Amino acid sequence: VPATRVELTVSCRQLLDRDTFSKSDPLCVLYTQRPGSHQWREFGRTEVIDNCLNPDFLHKFVLDYCFEERQNLRFDLYDVDSKTPDLSKHDFLGQAFCTLGEIVGSAGSRLEKPLIGILGKKCGTIILLAEELGNCRDVATLQFCANKLDKKDFFGKSDPFMVFYRSNEDGTFTICHKTEVVRNTLNPVWAAFAIPVRALCNGDHDRAIKVEVYDWDRDGSHDFIGEFTTSYRELAQGQSHLNVYEVVNPRKKMKKKKYLNSGTVTLLSFTVEAEHTFLDYIRGGTQLNFTVAIDFTASNGNPSQPTSLHYLSPFQLNAYSLALRAVGDIIQDYDSDKMFPALGFGAKVPPDGHVSHEFPLNGDASNPACHGIAGVLEAYQRSLRRVQLYGPTNFAPVVNHVARSAATVLDGSQYFVLLIITDGVISDMAQTKEAIVNAAKLPMSIIIVGVGQAEFDAMVELDGDDIRISSRGKVAERDIVQFVPFRDYMSGGPGAGLSMAGLAREVLAEIPDQLLSYMKARGIKPPPIPPMF
Repeated sequence: VPATRVELTVSCRQLLDRDTFSKSDPLCVLYTQRPGSHQWREFGRTEVIDNCLNPDFLHKFVLDYCFEERQNLRFDLYDVDSKTPDLSKHDFLGQAFCTLGEIVGSAGSRLEKPLIGILGKKCGTIILLAEELGNCRDVATLQFCANKLDKKDFFGKSDPFMVFYRSNEDGTFTICHKTEVVRNTLNPVWAAFAIPVRALCNGDHDRAIKVEVYDWDRDGSHDFIGEFTTSYRELAQGQSHLNVYEVVNPRKKMKKKKYLNSGTVTLLSFTVEAEHTFLDYIRGGTQLNFTVAIDFTASNGNPSQPTSLHYLSPFQLNAYSLALRAVGDIIQDYDSDKMFPALGFGAKVPPDGHVSHEFPLNGDASNPACHGIAGVLEAYQRSLRRVQLYGPTNFAPVVNHVARSAATVLDGSQYFVLLIITDGVISDMAQTKEAIVNAAKLPMSIIIVGVGQAEFDAMVELDGDDIRISSRGKVAERDIVQFVPFRDYMSGGPGAGLSMAGLAREVLAEIPDQLLSYMKARGIKPPPIPPMF
């Protein structure tokens, strides 16, 4: 299923005038970078607009958007003086750098930046507008029943189910849905099911959809009853005589002259509605609030020793700093005030040396927020010199700290992300589970990055991918925890940037769906885009 695609519209205002007898003839060139690479590659060019210092380019750039990747973009503007495609033959008008996340995360997904690159000159501004392409947004809900299907079981009737396939450009078919099995009947009514339209027909309403009907067998050797084909356009007409299909078994048809069909399948209902996406909420103004919690327990090792996970080397960042940078650099694009609360846990803190499990890294209990990721790193390094590493490793206090903030903003205007970086051996498992089960009702997600070589079995349990986490018999409403071991992405040398991009991709991949699951469960629709856009 295709990724989310975003269309970028480029405009400029007050470009430099490089032509003597007329105005500049601007062209915009977009460059992108592959994840982990610093090499710019040309992605595309707009058309040239003659004699214009305030161009609104018609040509759009269509990019695959990945929330969990830092997608660097560079826009270069030229005044085109001849037909040659060689850019060195044209006058440079300035450039702008940003990330796709920065554009999407701005109010109304509209970013204005000054053009730079010519010393001592004001080069004007560039205006970038991102819009999600709409063809991949609809979700169809369908329900079918069947009549007089062939009896395939020796004892009793058939146990029918259906399999749906979408056709591909090359004539092959890809499975896209399987109904449940209805036991012991030749006239089944299947439950309604929802499926993204793009999964059903990839946006082409006339493309064939093949449906096969089977009789379920316990040993997996399901008996083929028959098949029929339809298309999205036909199904979209809803319940009518056009949507009653003969189920045909081609082999039977060839063998028996009088064979009509192996039963019929009828469409009972069809509805379609646009599914709201992560970008709808971001464009509508939902802010991501990012909080960091760092493990200051003694098991990390003495910070003055190079073997410590907290060792501050003058030559390279330690694992805590690297993990913080990898995740923070991406999330900060979605937080307009760039103020990030930063907490520590498991240390003895001044002035009296009591053990704290939620102390502010900047020393200000009334406002633990630091300015930017750089501010968080600075506060972390200062704290290491101020506090004494101790124990135990308790997560519940920092989870509850963020949950208290999240509980005050339930309207969908803010979503909270807590990043816990830890060396792993958790002491308050029962309390943490309870805190997570309670937090699952709130607009928040938790990312845990495990550093060092410990066994992280407890963390895997908190990450409810396989078994949803529960506490005192209460199961978490949503899966809100994502755990990743840092060591899986450790690589020195030239590939280090790539492995950090991989770490960010892994820990952030679930955030968009977790945000959507909260909004959906609460029936919160994205607000309309602010009118100025």
